Amino acid sequence: LREPGLNLRIVQLFRDPRAVHNSRLKARQALLRESIQVMRSRHRAGPTPRHQQQQQQQQLLLPPGLLLGGGRGPQPQHRAEFFLGGALEVICQAWLRDLLLARSAPDWLRSRYTQLRYEDLVRDPRAELHRLLRFAGLTTPPALEAFALNMTRGAAYSSERPFLISARDAREAVRAWRERLSRQQVRQVEAACAEAMALLSY
Repeated sequence: LREPGLNLRIVQLFRDPRAVHNSRLKARQALLRESIQVMRSRHRAGPTPRHQQQQQQQQLLLPPGLLLGGGRGPQPQHRAEFFLGGALEVICQAWLRDLLLARSAPDWLRSRYTQLRYEDLVRDPRAELHRLLRFAGLTTPPALEAFALNMTRGAAYSSERPFLISARDAREAVRAWRERLSRQQVRQVEAACAEAMALLSY
């Protein structure tokens, strides 16, 4: 970041953890290996903020009765959910560390770092695209603006294929978790990711 020859800029993308959990649940088997790797990274991340250590022990996002440390291991039918829930907790902890670092960062870092919420991009793609390109010192080609609008305002939407890259109405993706997650699942995500969600105004 301090290397003048690179002129590096960072855009960090965030998304509502409830929506993230919903998407990951739909692709649980495909994300099993990735979830295990994410959970292993917890031990390399260093100290965790505030009450997160207690939440790690409680494993709030795991199926009922399943614990990682000292509890019984996951049954085969719950294996994917076991690792998926643990991975989301690790992701939220990493987000929180990034957010706290950005808030206390010196001016030279703040001028090279910005955040983008997925929901803001979907609600107003034109304005967010212009903001990001201004931040990067770039102009906005008309073709790029048309592409962004097409990818977020397309006619189709398939909630069964969360990682399909295609033109679709992304506003449906923003709201999908409200219809698909149970109240218990929503409460669990909100408990595990509370601090990061508060800083991101979710």
